Amino acid sequence: MDVQRQEIIAGYERAARELDSHLQGATPAALRRGSKGTKWTNEELLFHMVFGYMVVRALLPLVKIVGRLPRPWGRAFARALNAATGPFDVVNYWGSRWACMVFNRNRMARKLERTTGTLARRLAREAPSSLALEMDFPTRWDPFFAETMSLVDVYAYPTLHFDFHARQLSLEND
Repeated sequence: MDVQRQEIIAGYERAARELDSHLQGATPAALRRGSKGTKWTNEELLFHMVFGYMVVRALLPLVKIVGRLPRPWGRAFARALNAATGPFDVVNYWGSRWACMVFNRNRMARKLERTTGTLARRLAREAPSSLALEMDFPTRWDPFFAETMSLVDVYAYPTLHFDFHARQLSLEND
């Protein structure tokens, strides 16, 4: 396996360890506390960090399809998604709040382990030609979405997202 794939998988494994550490070390009061710079509680933000990996599972087939279409189609698709940023933001915010009730502090670590395991196995099997497929992305949806992303960029994305949001946690114990 090439170095880039190994680094991405190592990032998945590190994120799973860090999430577990956050969950094991946080008091219930710390998890209910508001995070820094978001409207989420720490527990909701932790789920949102997990959700970034879950989203990638849905993005992979999309990149493989759109990446084979004529480029103007992909650009039009990205523009349409950017136009829908408002509704996306609402769903993104409330989805993480509500989903945290199911994938709470007792379940989200297992969800991340299963999701990153699946992503790592898929990444290890991807052909170089698949990893090179590119798609235009809605850059208004996430600061880590570039105008054009390859499939390998999408595999790397959730750890960037995880690390960014980890800095917004306020889990210092009471």
